[in-house]
Amino acid sequence: MTGIGFIGVGRMGTPMVKRLLAAGHDVTVCDPNRAAVETLVSAGARSVATPAELADLVELVFFSLPTPEVVEVVALGKDGLAEGRMLRMVVDLSTTGPKASRRLAAELAARNIAMVDCPVSGGVARAENGTLALMASGREEHFRAAEPFLEVLGKVNYVGGEPGHAQLIKVINNLMSVTALAIASEGLVLAQKSGLDPEALIRVVNAGTGRSNASEDKVPKHILTRSFDFGFALGLSAKDIRLCLEEAEALGVPMIVGNAVRQLLTIARGLAGENGDLTEIIKPVEQWAGVEVAAGSMAKK
Repeated sequence: MTGIGFIGVGRMGTPMVKRLLAAGHDVTVCDPNRAAVETLVSAGARSVATPAELADLVELVFFSLPTPEVVEVVALGKDGLAEGRMLRMVVDLSTTGPKASRRLAAELAARNIAMVDCPVSGGVARAENGTLALMASGREEHFRAAEPFLEVLGKVNYVGGEPGHAQLIKVINNLMSVTALAIASEGLVLAQKSGLDPEALIRVVNAGTGRSNASEDKVPKHILTRSFDFGFALGLSAKDIRLCLEEAEALGVPMIVGNAVRQLLTIARGLAGENGDLTEIIKPVEQWAGVEVAAGSMAKK
């Protein structure tokens, strides 16, 4: 494949395209955000106006999009990828959930277009330095065709040929990650309320068995500093958790802790809005307890 397409050049898509360009790949992008597109064109990409135009130019298209509904419109809607004449395979880097992924794979297969579902984990910083965790499912020969491009973005784990399995792993991962952040938030507020130094709490936790990505990264960098700039929106996190819990319900698996985390996310979204940072999940707990957690501060409200 001499060139590839990429749809969705937001916070995650832009650094991924830049890495592909830096690796010497010919990339054509498509996105309604003209400023983001022009930034990538100045870095060496080409651009087209619609997914259908892109699918007339290249055999392989990657997309990184916010919701299952947007993915479906881009792939199957008016001027969508399925209207193109050259496209042979798509790789979905979005988090859409297993149900939507299975449905899309079937719809594309009926049009002789293969699909690899390959959600990513790691956030913007790891997208920029090429250390994302990628999980892929789909027919192995299709995955192998996309693998050289995916390896530019991070470490790739092929999890099997069943459509949607990579999506299920991704939403389970995200639920476990947000759960760790939620319980760390409650622990921090408890420490602050009791007069303990929250930095001391995190230092000890990270030396013991309670450590997690939340305690090692999100808390010290984005909560204790009060910057709340991790870079992942509460609304998108809530979408991922919803997709996980919907699959669990369909399979008859109880998710007692997961549903409690979903409730806390819903409350945090009510306070900070859809675009509020995920690390702001601590704020409702702080408000209820009447304290504010911060590095170097033991003052209560």
